Amino acid sequence: MTKQTFTTPELSRRGFLKASAAAGTATLLSGLFPGGVWAAGSDAPEKKEIKVGFIPLTDCSSVVMAAAQKFDEKYGIKIVPSKEASWAAVRDKLVSGELDAAHVLYGLVYGVHLGIGGPKKDMAVLMTLNNNGQAITLSNQLKEKGVTDGASLKKVVAASPAGTYTFAQTFPTGTHAMWLNYWLAANGINPLQDVKSIVVPPPQMVANARVGNMHGYCVGEPWNQRAIVDGVGFTAVTTQDIWVDHPEKVLGTTGDWVTKNPNAARALTAAILDASRWIDASIANRRTTAETVAARSYVNTDMDVILGRMLGRYENGLGKTWDDANAMKFFNDGAVNFPYLSDGMWFLTQHRRWGLIDKDPDYLGVAKAINRIDIYKQAATAANVALPKSDMRSSKLIDGVVWDGKDPAKYAAGFKIKA
Repeated sequence: MTKQTFTTPELSRRGFLKASAAAGTATLLSGLFPGGVWAAGSDAPEKKEIKVGFIPLTDCSSVVMAAAQKFDEKYGIKIVPSKEASWAAVRDKLVSGELDAAHVLYGLVYGVHLGIGGPKKDMAVLMTLNNNGQAITLSNQLKEKGVTDGASLKKVVAASPAGTYTFAQTFPTGTHAMWLNYWLAANGINPLQDVKSIVVPPPQMVANARVGNMHGYCVGEPWNQRAIVDGVGFTAVTTQDIWVDHPEKVLGTTGDWVTKNPNAARALTAAILDASRWIDASIANRRTTAETVAARSYVNTDMDVILGRMLGRYENGLGKTWDDANAMKFFNDGAVNFPYLSDGMWFLTQHRRWGLIDKDPDYLGVAKAINRIDIYKQAATAANVALPKSDMRSSKLIDGVVWDGKDPAKYAAGFKIKA
């Protein structure tokens, strides 16, 4: 598999012009270095006001803070965050053009591109917004049966008729469905046969668990911590325990939108990169972020419910507390944000594993079509963000299986529990 080598962006105008020419792209003005604005003419954003959808989750923070801290103004745009009710609504509004872009589930973008989980539409991933910071919550009803982790859940599920227990995720092709399925399967539970699966929008998870509509769920924060605070459930596993530094939400849009608005796409990505770096720069900035996104117009919950896990201060609702070195990351010197081809390919392998697609796609070809590394490289150069040496990366997941993108078809077929 061919790997592309990248280097740290040069700050000089000569270096940037050379890099831009090599990428076959329009040149950005040298006024961006440092802290300038976009030039009038060919480099100007085609759209000045960009409507970006989001779901009320902690990991919408970089989109919100790009607007709240006015990082967007530096690049000649105005980001207008738009609160949405569900991932299905985000999907539909992206496809229709009602939203320009969105904070969105990685797997949702890939599903739409392939025509699964909704209408078929060419899609684009401009950047990754965060790593880590999701979790699987189990209900107090399961706790009363002695369940505290995956192994004890397996015993309870095995002792009951198939389908006795119901688990919720947020979208069939999305990240939470894949984390839930992967964790259940790693513990010997077939998510397609042994339990029921339902879809519930993130902000409705706690209320549905409270009334007994499901026995567990996978979702982003703060809705796992909220379950603990409300006495509804406990955290069985964090997603960073399933896959350290896993990809999570992305900045997604349609392929048509990028084609029509390449400069705006670049400006939007650069502004959110600046916001991502700012959030991760200090505890004080993370606190300010938590205070901002907790507001009714964004996540609409108590600031403290967001802040603890945002700072890596975890409790599981069973008496354990710890400082998590792999809590939600928004920047990590740019390592979070690069749209690795292997990350996108991983979601395709899981879609294949669980029967969402009936044959192996061109894994690398699809990832190259969706993940707009060209736009990201230009934006990273404008924002002075380092680039990785490869567009692929390798990770070992909770079951000990290594994913590196080298043989995706073999990887997808290699799991004992699959569709």
